[in-house]
Amino acid sequence: MFLLSTLVCLSSCKQATADKTRLVVCGDDRVLIVEPASSDREENRVIWQWKVAEAQSQLPAKYQQLMMTIDDCKPVDNASKLLLASSSGGVVLLDKATKKCLFYADVPMAHSAELLPDNKIAVALSTHPRGNSLEVYDVNRPEQVLFRDSLYSGHGVVWMPQEERLYALGYDVLRAYTLKSLPGDSVTLQLDRSWTLPSIGGHELSAIGDSPELLVSTHEHVYCFDTRSGSFAPFAPLADVENVKSANYDKATDELIYTKAETSWWTDHVYISRKGVQSVVTIDSIHVYKVRTY
Repeated sequence: MFLLSTLVCLSSCKQATADKTRLVVCGDDRVLIVEPASSDREENRVIWQWKVAEAQSQLPAKYQQLMMTIDDCKPVDNASKLLLASSSGGVVLLDKATKKCLFYADVPMAHSAELLPDNKIAVALSTHPRGNSLEVYDVNRPEQVLFRDSLYSGHGVVWMPQEERLYALGYDVLRAYTLKSLPGDSVTLQLDRSWTLPSIGGHELSAIGDSPELLVSTHEHVYCFDTRSGSFAPFAPLADVENVKSANYDKATDELIYTKAETSWWTDHVYISRKGVQSVVTIDSIHVYKVRTY
């Protein structure tokens, strides 16, 4: 039974701004899509959910274990699909409407994945004998690695379509790659630039809408990275918040939705800030790791 508390207002406002943002929340072997309440008199609603056991007939048996700790759940392709990564060692591309698995790969310590042009998928792998890397796959060829580059404690990947660049985050570095096509529908990534992080422990990497900026979290801080100048600056709302696991920021609406580790590596809270109104959605049915939005 999934139990979500009502949205608790932490400001003096009696009612939050109407909320149309949907939350994609992942942890353990599950993904939930939640419509958060828009006032303290309403209830949050789980409108969609998936667990790996539902895909027993679609995936090789080992994926029941490989998808036991889902740590990223990105809406892709106009939110018609979800790209799931699991630190237990799996990546799955899931059609939201049919719950059909469109792609899968055995990827040790997968911490983030990103859909690239031409049906390619990039994955950041954290610390593992077969990890510490950045890998690229083809949606039509499950479990076949097309490209691999070393990246210690890989934790984040984001494609910036305006620049046609892939950004990848490691323990103490942020890199920018250009995607290059090769004969036989293969690809390679060409390293363009590399920047040392202002502090160690790179974890979250997310785009700020269509702007040329990225959010970057480390163990103790959150930064805004400007891809034009190659500079990091403290991200004021979360600058000194530790262990931020995921952050989604809409610059146009000033909406910020994030998670941070509060019990070991996980939490049961999703934090929302919108035009001065702050609130929290409590989800106590799973060990929440990341939240994504659409």
